[in-house]
Amino acid sequence: MRYFVALAGLLIASPAVAHDSSAPLSGEHPVEHEHLSEEIWDLLIPQAEASADITVNGNTRRIRANGYPIKPPGQFPNRNNPSAISKKNYNLKVPLNPRKNSQATRARGGVFGIAINGVVMDPGTAEFWQNDRRSGWNYEAMGGACKLGLDRYNAHVQPDGTYHYHGIPTGVVASSGGKSVPAMIGYAADGFPIYGQYGYSDPGGKSAMKKLKSSYRVKNGNRPSGPGGRYDGKFTQDWTYVAGAGDLDQCNGRFAVTPEYPNGTYHYVLTDTFPFIPRCWMGSPDRSFLRLKGRGRRAELDAEDNHPTIDFTAMSDNSAAIVHLIQSQGGHPPRLHPGGRPPPGAGRGPGRGRGPQAGGRPGSRSPCSGS
Repeated sequence: MRYFVALAGLLIASPAVAHDSSAPLSGEHPVEHEHLSEEIWDLLIPQAEASADITVNGNTRRIRANGYPIKPPGQFPNRNNPSAISKKNYNLKVPLNPRKNSQATRARGGVFGIAINGVVMDPGTAEFWQNDRRSGWNYEAMGGACKLGLDRYNAHVQPDGTYHYHGIPTGVVASSGGKSVPAMIGYAADGFPIYGQYGYSDPGGKSAMKKLKSSYRVKNGNRPSGPGGRYDGKFTQDWTYVAGAGDLDQCNGRFAVTPEYPNGTYHYVLTDTFPFIPRCWMGSPDRSFLRLKGRGRRAELDAEDNHPTIDFTAMSDNSAAIVHLIQSQGGHPPRLHPGGRPPPGAGRGPGRGRGPQAGGRPGSRSPCSGS
């Protein structure tokens, strides 16, 4: 009893945490030093399933998360996705004031960015025509030819347990405003913010909202090799960038005013058509994102020429990617947010789910079909 009285007195006597007068961006808070009372309080509160922490330290924005969404994900394993979710230990950083380069940098199989809920955006797939990655024909996760067990948030699980988005994270967008205002939903690896598909019709100021359109179009004619047949969008190589055809550039970005950036900023936009999640950066991606691919499978960087067409002919295989993050947490501990319960089987770890392994190695059963 004496312990609890002393603890209560300690909590009451502790000074209140002062907040900066400037409003932080969504999901972000400044680096703070905890008082002894806060440390004791953390010990008394059980850890939630989801945790995401975004802090600003000098010229760096640091993102720590366990990769588990705040809203309960779909059922994993499932019929078309045999992998179970496992928590990660993301310790990522991006520049606070990113700079736009003169040309794009292609993300060959790299993790493009991370949502404010701590779930990564990884648009590429490991599925190739006839399971032959040398064919150069890479199936699109959102192209309709592959059943990859995506949940209603356009996400599923890699064999190593990484829960990740292949399309617009609908749950995050809905929580951030959706159609009423531009919804900031994350950060790209180069530090530029990521928004949902609705933005101001006049990029120069607050105006009517509209659905922003990608400038990628399905190519005309027939495929010269591989699956043959007409281009129909099932493969990454079916798409080409046509400058000015939509509202966005080759990296699905534009410069515009947003609620978080009233003076305007370059930012990326997720769309419900290709590329869904961008496949290149206009800034310089931080190495912490490139290290998210396992040893020997690190994402490659490739500078884009300013040609009107981008052919993504060499996407890195992520079927066996293993996240190795041995960096110490350090600094401010992650803030814990309520999360959904882990789906049945989540504790079994990667590779123990039921069902065929999607794509990947020659001779394995594939869920994909040709044109």
